[in-house]
Amino acid sequence: MLLIQFQTPEGRTRVGLLDAERRQVRPVLGTDTTHALAQTAIARQLTLEGLLATVAFEDPLAYDRIAGEGRLLPPLTHPDTAHCLVTGTGLTHLGSAESRNAMHKKLAEAQTLTDSMKMFQMGLEGGKPAPGRTGVAPEWFYKGDGSIVRASGHDIEMPEFALDGGEETEIVGLYVIGADGTPWRVGFALGNEFSDHVTEQQNYLYLAHSKLRACSVGPALRVGTLPAHVGGHTRLRDAAGTLRWEKPFLSGEANMSHTIANLEHHHFKYALFRRPGDVHLHFFGAATLSFSDGVRVQPGESWEIESPEFGPPLVNRLTVESAAHPAVNTL
Repeated sequence: MLLIQFQTPEGRTRVGLLDAERRQVRPVLGTDTTHALAQTAIARQLTLEGLLATVAFEDPLAYDRIAGEGRLLPPLTHPDTAHCLVTGTGLTHLGSAESRNAMHKKLAEAQTLTDSMKMFQMGLEGGKPAPGRTGVAPEWFYKGDGSIVRASGHDIEMPEFALDGGEETEIVGLYVIGADGTPWRVGFALGNEFSDHVTEQQNYLYLAHSKLRACSVGPALRVGTLPAHVGGHTRLRDAAGTLRWEKPFLSGEANMSHTIANLEHHHFKYALFRRPGDVHLHFFGAATLSFSDGVRVQPGESWEIESPEFGPPLVNRLTVESAAHPAVNTL
């Protein structure tokens, strides 16, 4: 089951059930947002699928028209962007069999491991604990609030001071915090985590700076559990639409060194992240990125991230932000 959020031509936010095969959207009658739908499901002690089985829908709309007119929204938002927290974990994916074998060889041969390799090894050894037990904590980062999240079809802006603007294809967990502080997973979506890899490459302690960027999520939210194996493709097209780079990606727990439950535990164990009503978008880590292949994405070029498990592709164009940076004044 796939859900999307979109705007009507009049600017009203709506949530709808997406039929990816027919490329049709059926707006939910009586509930305008995914956030409100989730809160109703929590209050009525129903799953989202269970709740949607009880509601009425309006006449179907054409998905391609909504997308073509730039009216898609991220699939889960909060009416106050400050109450949507965007975070993520890294060094969680095993990659292809070839890269996995290369990584194991490095671990076996290295006399002294870098901090990143140590973290990866910790995940291999302790990221998938037995049910009911706590595994090793992953690398974690803060990315921003809801104001940085872009929908499919919208531009991702690179700050004018950035040294790079490269995609990171990831699966995103989408959550709402219940009235009693309990985190509820609404579903999963495709994401472009988008980072400044050149800044990070200078020194790993610059990781925090490299992550404070825009990102994109969607277009659809997949309700329910994440398949153990998720496959798809990331493509980069130049400004003329010509394919410049393409690579398959793998995700899901079969291709990860951590379980989803372990990553969720180490995020929501902090009371700060269990504030009632808040929304959380949590990136689970990248398996492939064009930067690793020596590609430097240029303004005007576009990404397409696609997986059959998630319906239509996530599409965004890179632009450069021209916002001024005022000096700090003294009161």
